[in-house]
Amino acid sequence: MATIHSTAIIEAGAQLGESVSVDAYTIIRANVRIDEGTSIGAHCVIEGHTTIGRDNRIFQFCSLGAMPQDKKYAGEPTRLEIGERNTIREFCTFNLGTAQDVGVTRVGDDNWIMAYVHIAHDCQVANRTILANNATLGGHVHLGDWVILGGLTGVHQFVKVGAHAMAGFASHVSQDVPPFMTVAGNPLAVHGCNVEGLRRRGFTPERIAAVKQMHRLLYRQGHTLAAAREAIAALTDATPEAAADVAMMSTFLAESTRGIVR
Repeated sequence: MATIHSTAIIEAGAQLGESVSVDAYTIIRANVRIDEGTSIGAHCVIEGHTTIGRDNRIFQFCSLGAMPQDKKYAGEPTRLEIGERNTIREFCTFNLGTAQDVGVTRVGDDNWIMAYVHIAHDCQVANRTILANNATLGGHVHLGDWVILGGLTGVHQFVKVGAHAMAGFASHVSQDVPPFMTVAGNPLAVHGCNVEGLRRRGFTPERIAAVKQMHRLLYRQGHTLAAAREAIAALTDATPEAAADVAMMSTFLAESTRGIVR
C-alpha cells in the first residue's frame, strides 16, 4: 500500500502504485499517475495529465505538471511524462506540453536533476543526463543521452544538445550543440570534446579517436559546414567501430534547425 502523510491531499482519480510514499502537505491532483517505488517529498504540487514512473525520488517543494508558461496555451489536455529512477531535487519546475508541439514534455530515465531546474513545455530530456542547480531549459529543447549542463546554464527555446555533450557553468546555449562536444561561456564557444566522459562510459580508444577527428573537422581545419559533414561521413570506412557515433553526428548535423555553435 502507498504510504501517504495525513496532511497530504490526494484527489479522487489520482493513481498511486504500491510502495509510493507521499510526504507532508503535498498535493496530487486527479489526473496524475505515480508508479511503484517513487517517493514524493513534502510541499510538492503534482498536477495536470502527469505520469511518473517507478523508483523516482522527488524532493520537497517541486512543481510538476503545471500549465505551460506559454500565452497560447488554452487548457488543452497536454501531458508531462517522467520515466524511472530519476532524482529530482528541491524547487524543480516541469511544465506540461503544448498543442503547438507534440503535446508532451518528457523526462527519460536515470537523470540527476538538481535544485531549481526548470524544464519548460515540450522539452524532451533523454536518459542519464545531469542538470546542475538552476539550469533552465526554454520551451521545445531537446537533450540527448548523457548530456551535462553546468549550474546556471540557460538553453534557448528549440535548441538541441546532442548526446554526451557538456556545457560548463553559466553558459548561454542559443545554438545547437553537436554530440560529444564541450562548450562554455557567453558567447558560447566549443572547447573540445568530452573525452573523459566518454572514457567513463566505456568508449574504446578507437571510438574516442573518431570523436576527436569529428571535432577537428568541425572546428579546427577551416572547413565549411558542408565540407565538414562530408568528411565526417567518410569516417565510417576508416573507423568501422565508430560507425554508430559517426552516424549520430551526421544525423544531428543534418537535422539542426538553429545552426550549430561554431
